[in-house]
Amino acid sequence: MHRRHLALLAVLALVALAGCTGIFGPEEVDEQQLNQNASYDWEAEQNASITLNRSSYRAVYDIPDNSSFTIYSRDDLGREESVPVSAVRFRFDNGTVISAANSSLTARQTGSSTVIDLPNNSSGQVAYSAPRQGKSFSTPVYTSGYTYEVTLPPGRRVGIPLLSQVTPGSYETDTNATTDRMTVTWDEPVDSRAIRVRFYLERDLYIFGGLAAIAVVVGVVGTLYYWRQLQAVRRRRKEAGIDLEEEYEDEDFGDDGPPPGMP
Repeated sequence: MHRRHLALLAVLALVALAGCTGIFGPEEVDEQQLNQNASYDWEAEQNASITLNRSSYRAVYDIPDNSSFTIYSRDDLGREESVPVSAVRFRFDNGTVISAANSSLTARQTGSSTVIDLPNNSSGQVAYSAPRQGKSFSTPVYTSGYTYEVTLPPGRRVGIPLLSQVTPGSYETDTNATTDRMTVTWDEPVDSRAIRVRFYLERDLYIFGGLAAIAVVVGVVGTLYYWRQLQAVRRRRKEAGIDLEEEYEDEDFGDDGPPPGMP
């Protein structure tokens, strides 16, 4: 038992030293990670603008004179967890953009959230990048009353119910022909707890349509084949003088009288 306790303490110590659990408080995000390069769309008309790429996303949020901005994600069980942010920037109302390299802009992670500390309680916009994967994206709605827009990766689309899903409803879509990107926009303030977008590749639509067409052709051919086989069987029965339907119609089941032993 003593050895088991020592092994458990050793594992906990290694995890704590690696900064994975936040047992001893928030962990500061590495400054080099915060200062990574990224370009952001500061001119979006919505309060929150999120641009998805294949393995990451870039988010820009309006900040109304806050000292910090807290973000988090939810795992498959609905538990809150921190977001591994990078390339953090802050843009003042006058258009000046700063990074963590030359300001008090910092970020810290706890077990359930990431807190971006903003400079001098200033209003403006905060931007960050984070990893993502798959053909879907979801984010909690951090601030009530915000309008949102989510720009999909190139060649991705929503609009076909079986292949895509967007919540909440009351959204609009627009596609930029130059970049081949579709943007899903909520012009009215979002009052749900989260935004979810499941999308598909345009080529998936052609594949799906092709499979549906093949299924229809196979169904028609199968039905025609069955009908022809049925007609052939009926023709052979007639040639052999067999017609069960007429036999059943002409047969009188009461001619034989009552069963044996009955008067």
